[in-house]
Amino acid sequence: MKYDRILHTPEGVRDIYGEECARKHILETALHAKMKLYGFVDIQTPTLEYFDVFSAERGTFAAKDMYKLFDREGNTLVLRPDITPSVARCVAKYFKDDPAPHRLCYTGNVFINSSEHQGKAKEITQMGAELTGDGSVVADAEILALTVECLLASGLSEFQVEVGEVGFFKAVVEEAGIKADDLEEMMLLINEKNAFGLEDFLDRVELKADLKGIFAKLPTMFGSVDKLSEFKNMTRNRSAVAAIERLEKIYELMKLYGYEKYISFDLGMLSQFGYYSGIIFNAYTYEIGDSLISGGRYDNLVGQFGCDTPAVGMAVFVDRLLTAMIRQDIAIEAGQTVERVTSAEDGFKESLMKVIDMRKNGSMARIDIV
Repeated sequence: MKYDRILHTPEGVRDIYGEECARKHILETALHAKMKLYGFVDIQTPTLEYFDVFSAERGTFAAKDMYKLFDREGNTLVLRPDITPSVARCVAKYFKDDPAPHRLCYTGNVFINSSEHQGKAKEITQMGAELTGDGSVVADAEILALTVECLLASGLSEFQVEVGEVGFFKAVVEEAGIKADDLEEMMLLINEKNAFGLEDFLDRVELKADLKGIFAKLPTMFGSVDKLSEFKNMTRNRSAVAAIERLEKIYELMKLYGYEKYISFDLGMLSQFGYYSGIIFNAYTYEIGDSLISGGRYDNLVGQFGCDTPAVGMAVFVDRLLTAMIRQDIAIEAGQTVERVTSAEDGFKESLMKVIDMRKNGSMARIDIV
């Protein structure tokens, strides 16, 4: 009985073994191959980082949602809740004097200590690709195309990548002059697509009629590319219009990739991460409610580490993607089977030599004495 408690894992984390673990590795290999095809090179950042890498001004998780600990010098450390700021730190440190675009990809686990994740995983495997030093529409489209290819590589065929534009929302908010406290409440209502709650909120704040109309419609401002011209006609704000025109250019590039059917738009999409500055996106499929891949443009984040450079990236939530594949009955071959060679004690030498030869020839083999 004394082992009962320690044989179990803490809430939100679990063991992965056997066939499930083998399938996860196979999926990761397929995703990594796609990233390599796009010219991304590997980077590995530490699981432990200084707390300041993820502090509030970076626009990541709230302090209460991180696992914190202290080193011998009294510095506050965290188990990374997000890998993008870690990559941004590396870019600022290692590539500050190299202005050329850099393509970096990674695999690692992130840790989220949030009550909102009750019943959900608190340790999550992410695979991501970050393209820094390129602020163009071409870079945005490349990350979206890689997102589509990663989903196709997993075997999924029915999915949608919803694309938003933080620049549109920020431009309209700046024009309206909404206070910080009010902005937080409004963003929550928009994210939840709570049209009635948003209507009540807008009745309590003083706004011009045209701006109030835009905010009221944000929860419903989504759809195909045809909707973008309609949304563009709702405002004369130059920055807001430019944000929508950027989405139109991205769509034209997605047509060249042949992936336009997977793309839809949502100007009411807002991210929990405050570092996003341009496009943001989430990829969804049926049988699972959470996004499988998310990402966006974060042109100001690397600059917070002392190196002003634009950036855009994506992150695959590997465990969610694996769950979606299982629920959709997508076969994942567990790989080469291990051949079992049995041997009696008196014939062990001959059996062992056989197993050694099999391994030298590339076959997986094990020997069991019976």
